[in-house]
Amino acid sequence: MSFVPPSDFRTRPDLTGTFGMCASTHWLASQTAQSVLEKGGNAFDGAVAAAFVLHVVEPHLNGPGGDLVAIVAPEGREPSVLVGQGAAPKGATIEHFHDQGLTMVPASGALAAAVPGAVDAWLLLLRNHGSWELRDVLAYAITYADSGHPLSDRVTAVIDTVAELFREQWPSSAALWMPDGASPRSGEMFHNRAYAATLSRIVSESEYAGDRVARIDAARDTWKRGFVAEQIDTFIRVAHRHSSGSDHSGVLTASDMSTFDAHFEPPVQFDFRGNTLLKGGPWGQGPALLQALAILDGFPDDQIDPSTAVGAHHILEALKLAMADRDAYYGEQLTAVQMEYLLSAEYASLRRKEIGETASCEFRPGVCAATPFFPPLREEAGTTAAGAGEPTVSVTGETRGDTCHIDVIDRWGNAISATPSGGWLQSSPTIPALGFALGTRLQMTWLDPSSPSALRPGHRPRTTLTPTMILRDGKVVAALGTPGGDQQDQWQLSYILRTIVGGYTPQQAIDAPTFHTTSIPSSFWPRCWTPGGAVVENRLGGSVINELVTRGHRITAAGDWALGRLTAVTRDPRTGVLGAAANPRGAQGYAVGR
Repeated sequence: MSFVPPSDFRTRPDLTGTFGMCASTHWLASQTAQSVLEKGGNAFDGAVAAAFVLHVVEPHLNGPGGDLVAIVAPEGREPSVLVGQGAAPKGATIEHFHDQGLTMVPASGALAAAVPGAVDAWLLLLRNHGSWELRDVLAYAITYADSGHPLSDRVTAVIDTVAELFREQWPSSAALWMPDGASPRSGEMFHNRAYAATLSRIVSESEYAGDRVARIDAARDTWKRGFVAEQIDTFIRVAHRHSSGSDHSGVLTASDMSTFDAHFEPPVQFDFRGNTLLKGGPWGQGPALLQALAILDGFPDDQIDPSTAVGAHHILEALKLAMADRDAYYGEQLTAVQMEYLLSAEYASLRRKEIGETASCEFRPGVCAATPFFPPLREEAGTTAAGAGEPTVSVTGETRGDTCHIDVIDRWGNAISATPSGGWLQSSPTIPALGFALGTRLQMTWLDPSSPSALRPGHRPRTTLTPTMILRDGKVVAALGTPGGDQQDQWQLSYILRTIVGGYTPQQAIDAPTFHTTSIPSSFWPRCWTPGGAVVENRLGGSVINELVTRGHRITAAGDWALGRLTAVTRDPRTGVLGAAANPRGAQGYAVGR
C-alpha cells in the first residue's frame, strides 16, 4: 500500500452484518429505512419511506417540491439511474427572465422552480421495485409530520437566518416555521400538519384504485394532475420577493406538472482499478468524477494520495479540468459519442499533460467535438469560504449546495444510492395548503442561449445531484454519496481513492480530512469562482497545507471537521457481508444495520 496509512482513530465503527444496512444524513431516516427492512420490506421500500421522512426532518435540505437522482440496482438486473429531475416550465424562457429585468435566475423565489420531480420519482421506484403498499411506506413521514419531531439545530439555524424574510415578505412561511412569531429552538417539537394532510389525502384518493400498482399510479396522478398541482398553480401566481431583491410571480403551471414523468435511464460507466463506477448522465455533473478518475489513473499510486501534498495537488488540478469540461460541455444535448470521448484514455492522457507543478488559476476546458462554452468568470469579493461547509444560507434565502442523501442495501442484494434535494423551506414561500415550498433548480441554468446548460423550456437544468455506485464483477460493492452541490463529486473522489487504492475502510475514508476546489464557476447564484481556490480541512496537516500554498493554491482553512456529509453502504462480494458508514460532521448522519 503506497498511501499514507489511515489513522487508528475512528469516530465510529464500520458496521457489518448480513441482514441489511442503511446510512443517511439524518438518524430518523436511517432508522426508518432499517425499520422497513426489519418488517420484510426491501431496500427500495426502505429508501422511499426514509425519503419522505427526510422531507419532514431535513426540510432545509430537501422537500417534496424538489428533485432527486438515484442509482438503483435490483439484484440480478442491470443498474439504472432514477431521474427525478423535472424540466423547466413552458413559461420559463430566457426572454421572460430578461423582460423581468433579470440577468441571472434568482436563487430563491418560485420563478426559479423547475417541475418538482422527487415525489413522482420515489413513487415510480416503489411501483417498479418495491413491495410495500403506499400507505405503509408513507406512515412514517405522516406520523413525524403530524405528531411532531424534535428539530435539529441546523433546521433552527436556517429558520433564524431567514426569519426577517419570512416575517416581512413570505407570511405563509412565517406561519408554518415560526408559529409563535419567533424562530423555534433546537430540540423543540415541530409539527407540519399541512404536509401530513397532503400525504394522507394522496393515500386516501388512491386507496381504492385497484391493485398495488394501480394504487401507486393513482397517487402519482393525484400529485401531478390533482389537488397538489392545482394548489401550486394557484399559489405561485402571486408576486413575491426573490433573492434578486425584486418581486416576481412563478411560471410553473398545473399543465407543466401533468407532463412530467420520472423515468429510468442507463448510467454512465467507467472502469477504475478493477471496479466499475456508475453515475448519472451529463445532464448532471456525475461524469465529471469519472473524468477526474480517468486523469488520475495515469499517475502512480503515491501521487494520488489525498493525504499528501503532491496527491492533493494532482486531485485538485484533475478536478479543475474535469469540472471545466462540465461547464463547457455538459447538458442534455451532449451525445453518447462525445461523452465516450471525454472518458477515453486518449482524452485523459491529453488532459493529464496539462497538470503542472503549480496550481492553475485558469478556466481550461479540453477540446471536444462540441464548441466549448465559457461562462462569465466572476470572482466573489472577500472570501473563498462560501463553499466551506453546510448549510450555506443567506438572509435572502440564497442557498448553496444543501442536500441530503441515503444509501440502502438489503439481504437479497438490492441496493440504492439516492441524493434528493431542492424544495428547501428557504427556497420559496410555503404553499400553505400543502405544507411545502418549491425548489430553485433553474438557478443552475444560464440566461445565455449559447450555454449547453442554458434555460430551455421543457429541458432539465444541469443538476449537481450525483450519487455513486461501485460494482466489481457485476456485483454491487458500494453505494455512496454526499450533500454539497459542486463539492459532491469532489468529496466522493477522495473517498473512492482512499478505499479503492489506499485500502481504507469506509469509515476511515469518511473520517479522513478532505478538501475541494473553488476554482470553478459555482452552479449556484451568484455563480462566482475563486481562481486557484482550494478549501481544506485543517487536519490535512500544516506541512501539506503549506506545500499547497507554495504550489500556488489559494487556501481557505475550513476547520477540522467541516467538509462533506458522506454516507455509504457496502457488500463484500466474497463473503456477502454488508457494511455501512456515516459522517460525524454536523453530528447528524447515521448508519444502522445488522
